[in-house]
Amino acid sequence: MISQVFILSSKGDHLIYKDFRGGAGNDIVSIFYEKVTALTGDQPPVVMNHKDIYFVHIRQGGLYWVATTTAGSSPFTITEFLNRLAALVKDYCGSLSEKSVQMNFALIYELLDEIVDYGYIQTTSSDVLKNFIQTEAVTSRPFSLFDLSNVGLFGAETQQSKVAPSSAATRPIQSSREQGGKSEIFVDVIERMTVVIGSNVSNISVRRTVTPEKLKNEMRIGLNEEFSIGKSQLRGYGAAVRVDECSFHQAVRLDEFDSHRILRLCPSQGEQTVMQYQLSDDLPSALPFRLFPTIERDNGGRLLMYMKLRCDLPPKRSPLTFVCLLSLSQELSSPDQSAELKPQSRAVVWKIARFAGGTQLSALFKLEVPSLSSASMLEVGPVGLSFELPKITATGLQIRFLRLSPIQPGPSQRWVRYVTHSDSYTIRI
Repeated sequence: MISQVFILSSKGDHLIYKDFRGGAGNDIVSIFYEKVTALTGDQPPVVMNHKDIYFVHIRQGGLYWVATTTAGSSPFTITEFLNRLAALVKDYCGSLSEKSVQMNFALIYELLDEIVDYGYIQTTSSDVLKNFIQTEAVTSRPFSLFDLSNVGLFGAETQQSKVAPSSAATRPIQSSREQGGKSEIFVDVIERMTVVIGSNVSNISVRRTVTPEKLKNEMRIGLNEEFSIGKSQLRGYGAAVRVDECSFHQAVRLDEFDSHRILRLCPSQGEQTVMQYQLSDDLPSALPFRLFPTIERDNGGRLLMYMKLRCDLPPKRSPLTFVCLLSLSQELSSPDQSAELKPQSRAVVWKIARFAGGTQLSALFKLEVPSLSSASMLEVGPVGLSFELPKITATGLQIRFLRLSPIQPGPSQRWVRYVTHSDSYTIRI
């Protein structure tokens, strides 16, 4: 049972506040923010208490999503509810940010009225809610197919001259009152790399924005024909794409998966994860980055860190964003780099705006460290890399085709994006 739900900005500003049972005072929001900001470290506990009130919260989109409850309620249920609430807000508003919540507060309050009744969760299904939600989403700027803010997207089975939207997640789902319009299907293949000797966790997310009368059309997603799960399923002589584990959404039909590697489903409005897969051993291709560190102490007692970073991707592929966290004076190899010393985390942040494949960059950092000794030099590191690689998957998984059945009379646009993110890419020095 939920007593209150509120959404706060990272600075503690009240964006949404809903009291379902009236059991707590109005100062409960301030109490939560004081408790969460008073904690040391970057990961505060999900559940905290104040007297007989329990706070359950998550962080998404830079916001605090908080629910209060009393003893006896399941924290796992409330955590799942908050995650689902954030997903609904993203579906209906198009994005998760302080600005989108402020612009769509009336829509969010309407969602809360429908999904929670006197503290009891009713439904979090987009298919059910679309029949009741009447408020239209407000976006910060109109949607345009000519938005080039995020390159690296391309159309699947569409004309090459068209430019795909920057992300499916930036477009709100349509309400039940909207009629007409064209069908659009968005497929994101997002792989997140966890490397301290190679692990890769990935998922395929499908977001489909269509008019209600077209929701019954079936979508067929064709994967690599040589896609195998586990070493025992390796077959053929081609370049096989192998994963260790794979799970599917309950709406996916797998009757053609074993024979033709085809996924069949009738997706609802909004975003849903169709497939999740994991590869825990060596990747089929080389890791994208290699670091060559040199650490020594100069005659003046300063710590010298020389970092040479090489991108082993083909020259035409490059990450759009890259941040290297190293655990000042500085000498950088190109003017589009920057570095910042953060004393609180005892780290140097090396930022590279753009890093082309097949190139290397270097940086020399000179730090004044009190009482620097040979033993303390062994404590330097590790190096953490944060990056985004467009148009590439580390496993080699590709979308072979994307079709609707039956074929729609009007044109339907299908967009596919491949992105590899760094989830935890750590290099020991």
